[in-house]
Amino acid sequence: MKIFLRQRKQSKKGAISLYLEIYKGYTETTDGKTKPIREYEYLNLYLIDKPSNPIDKQQNKENLNLAKSIQAKRELEIKNGSYGFTNEFKKQTNFIEYFKNLVSKKETKGNLGNWYSTQIHLENFAGSKVTFKDIDLQFAERFKDFLNKAKKKDGKPLSNNSKASYFAKFRACLNEAVKEKIIYGNPAVETGNFKTTESQREYLTLDEVKKLAKTECRYDVLKRAFLFSCLTGLRWSDINNLVWSDVQTNGNNWRVHFKQQKTKGQQYLDINQQAKELMLEVGKANERVFIGLNYSAYMNVALQMWVLNAGITKQITFHCARHTFAVLQLTLGTEIYTLSKMLGHSELKTTQIYAKIVDEKIFEAVNKIPDINL
Repeated sequence: MKIFLRQRKQSKKGAISLYLEIYKGYTETTDGKTKPIREYEYLNLYLIDKPSNPIDKQQNKENLNLAKSIQAKRELEIKNGSYGFTNEFKKQTNFIEYFKNLVSKKETKGNLGNWYSTQIHLENFAGSKVTFKDIDLQFAERFKDFLNKAKKKDGKPLSNNSKASYFAKFRACLNEAVKEKIIYGNPAVETGNFKTTESQREYLTLDEVKKLAKTECRYDVLKRAFLFSCLTGLRWSDINNLVWSDVQTNGNNWRVHFKQQKTKGQQYLDINQQAKELMLEVGKANERVFIGLNYSAYMNVALQMWVLNAGITKQITFHCARHTFAVLQLTLGTEIYTLSKMLGHSELKTTQIYAKIVDEKIFEAVNKIPDINL
């Protein structure tokens, strides 16, 4: 944190205002960029522009010295750790409790497990009583080092992707605290994060989807919802929350419009006849389309058994249906920009991961040609 003494000419009065520019580090924006945090303290001290006599010059000198004294006092407060919080109460707020409260407000199940895991690692690292006054650059660096050495329940070290995800949640929590003016800057931004690697995105081929369609599943609603995701690319959370008022018809054309649970973005998606048939009969406006679908261990086991009974040995989760939709669309010639819109991605680079999968498949296909003995 740095403090600069600045001058600004007042056009109306013709005087020069003295103020402090307080530089408080960086915070992270929603698009992943760093943004400097600055605040200003106006001192109600002024210099006379172009002093014409000894009295004016002396007054300027005294006001400038007073402003420099205030600047020095603020710098001393920073050194003693008493500057940078909105008030004494807020800096004594329990960071761990604040983090828990933030987790409890999370609506989506997609990465909720990562938030809980981050909470556990934070408590293992720092205990249950850590105030925001304790959170500084050194704390962030030590937590990052702790994650680097942490192990899973089976004794194996955390993957880089897991470490990056947990540290990102820690930083996101501090960003919220900045927004609420509990702290003025996010010290974790300056530490950087762990480098991630692209995770394997499992998906089904068209033949495997056909096998699933012909195989019985313990829960019919699970089968219909999974195949619906394969045909539309919708996430589990969006399918689970889909109600009949979200479904629009225009002749033989069907469309769903909804707010994505993960991104909160509004999305409109046309669906084909096969997907429409999986929704069965139209119900009441506020009635769920896939009644009986729920997130449970029973449903997860049923999904695995259904996949195995279809003769598929891949490790398939419900989210793999979304990956399947993306890969099938690209394989069948859909442009990546169009697919990005269909998946509701805010950035094209997110969709490009699927393009890499298709490219790898093409490379494999080319190399299947046997040696022709030239």
